[in-house]
Amino acid sequence: MTDLQEAEQAAIRLLAPREHSRLELRRKLLKRDHAPDVIEEVLQRLEEHGLLSEERFVEQYIAMRKRKGYGPVRIRQELRERGINDIMIHEWVDERDDEWRVNMKQEVEKKFSVLVTAEYKEQARLARFLEYRGFPNHMIRDYLFQD
Repeated sequence: MTDLQEAEQAAIRLLAPREHSRLELRRKLLKRDHAPDVIEEVLQRLEEHGLLSEERFVEQYIAMRKRKGYGPVRIRQELRERGINDIMIHEWVDERDDEWRVNMKQEVEKKFSVLVTAEYKEQARLARFLEYRGFPNHMIRDYLFQD
């Protein structure tokens, strides 16, 4: 079996359980000691055959992170770390979408059994939690200071 075939089979095995970004797949193949030029050729072939797709990765990644209760700020940062360009991120992650507010509310209800009180300490704790989860400050303020 040639180096190219070995690298391609390794890549397909990695893609079987879940989608990967191009950068993630490249890093994993490099860790398995495949040559960089072989890896590039494998990635190109996988894209041509539709087995590797950044769009599909982004769509599935966002859906998965939303289900886990993360907000747009954090998801954007995680996508950048996985080599997704800002143009594609901007197309897929729109924090003006009302779904983010619904997700944020669900996370609050899941994590905090009592409703938001007027106590500063409690509000600060909740704000830190939501900020860590990746919700933008303006959305957090709107939630905390809703009339």
